[in-house]
Amino acid sequence: MVSLCCASQLTSPSVSFFSRNPRLLSRTVACGSDSEAYRNRPEGGGYGSVRLEETVEGNSGKLRLDSWISSRISGFSRARVQASIRSGLVSVNGKVVEKASYGVKTGDKVNCTISELQPLRAVPEDIPLDIVYEDEHVLVVNKPAHMVVHPAPGNTTGTLVNGILHHCSLPTAGFCGNDSVILSETEDFSSDEEGLCYSSSEASFRPGIVHRLDKGTSGLLVVAKDEHSHAHLAEQFKQHTIKRVYVSLTTGVPSPLSGRIDIPIGRDPNNRIRMAAIPGPISRGHARHAASRYKVIEVLAAGGSALVEWRLETGRTHQIRAHAKYIGNPLLGDEVYGGTKNMALSLLQQKTPRRSHSRVSLLLSGMDRPCLHALALGFLHPDTGEKVQFSCPPPSDFSRILTHLREMGSQKAKYIIMIVRNDYSFKLLLNFLH
Repeated sequence: MVSLCCASQLTSPSVSFFSRNPRLLSRTVACGSDSEAYRNRPEGGGYGSVRLEETVEGNSGKLRLDSWISSRISGFSRARVQASIRSGLVSVNGKVVEKASYGVKTGDKVNCTISELQPLRAVPEDIPLDIVYEDEHVLVVNKPAHMVVHPAPGNTTGTLVNGILHHCSLPTAGFCGNDSVILSETEDFSSDEEGLCYSSSEASFRPGIVHRLDKGTSGLLVVAKDEHSHAHLAEQFKQHTIKRVYVSLTTGVPSPLSGRIDIPIGRDPNNRIRMAAIPGPISRGHARHAASRYKVIEVLAAGGSALVEWRLETGRTHQIRAHAKYIGNPLLGDEVYGGTKNMALSLLQQKTPRRSHSRVSLLLSGMDRPCLHALALGFLHPDTGEKVQFSCPPPSDFSRILTHLREMGSQKAKYIIMIVRNDYSFKLLLNFLH
């Protein structure tokens, strides 16, 4: 028996929604005017709360509590479900459970309330920024690894946006009396990484942000400082005229040494925090067109790894990471997409002398992010129309791993270097090869 109700965002406080199947929440109305209630129906990810009472059925074994609840209520992020569990709003067989990984089994009676969202606030913070370029229209920043670009549930402070708000004023930022920006909750995959054109509510918590980098990715990112620049840069991303070059370290060596990956990317049906390359026709709402070009610049550790350059034709969430996994060479250190320490250790030990094995193990134990860096960025300046290009070397953690892998055996792909010798973005990259 399922009981699901939600009574927020309605024109009349007496109107409620009930459904025997939580997945039919947006279609089933129990009272009030059908047309009016449907127009004002609560959407997953909104500011309402939802209550679920159900007995677990048809489960052959134990399932994580957060996973089971997410499967029963569509439209709500796993993070929001987990927050409700931690807040003591979920009970199993009458006992409050505050652990998201708690295992539920057939016959368990689950009672939960998915909590109402509280507006987030982005407060300007005095965070050191590595500014590569700045004028009155744009700001180019070298984002360090482990810094989140914009606030979201679980990361409301210490983000790039918090630091930029302290550094300068930005467009689309609706400030309150206490000089904070009102935010709304968003999932990680609410939009792609490039050409972000937000609604007014979305823009309020991503002021000036035109594209994103993953938390673990370091490198260049451009920020618009006025509305005209934001619109101009967003259009360049939409038309795919922005030049972005990334470098990565992969597990193994891609074969062939250069190529184009044209495989749609969508949310992994088996893991909500991960995207996946999904071959075949593009299915609306499930996968979107994604294309990446790659070139192996240097073979490392006797074939156990490679320094690879990436250029994106599209900008899907986690595109490089998902495409690298698809071709069988996930990024080194990418635990989410298969580049685990155990996998890398096994591969590198097969390729390197026994005397290097302890060194390999020590090297991998220190990795705490995917080895991916946004090396170069080029675009038309939104005010002058001039073509501007920027580059910055990978940070010390990336360079240190690269140096160690080289010492275990290196073979430069010289024919590729000759092809791109006159490319601006490789003036910096070539420094790594000498």
